[in-house]
Amino acid sequence: MNERISRDDVAHVARLACLSLTDDELDSFTSQLADILEHAADLDALELEEIEPTAHPLPLANVLRDDEPGAVADREAFLASAPQVENNQFKVPPALGDPS
Repeated sequence: MNERISRDDVAHVARLACLSLTDDELDSFTSQLADILEHAADLDALELEEIEPTAHPLPLANVLRDDEPGAVADREAFLASAPQVENNQFKVPPALGDPS
């Protein structure tokens, strides 16, 4: 990168973000942001025209089983173990307070 970020640039961005920075913080952040921008410039300089874009570095295969219907569980057995049942369903306390 030819031009590093200046302390004034960092102070300007801090003002835009409504941040008040000490002189030590300005110096520290200026150095850190310059390093980040230099790294971004290094990445930008890579020759990637012939590289095919990928969503993942390794080939992935679907590891899920086929969705096939199986045996149906016995509703009465499940409802028999519930603390409360209403209208052939589990009855639970209201999640958002008293419904009345």
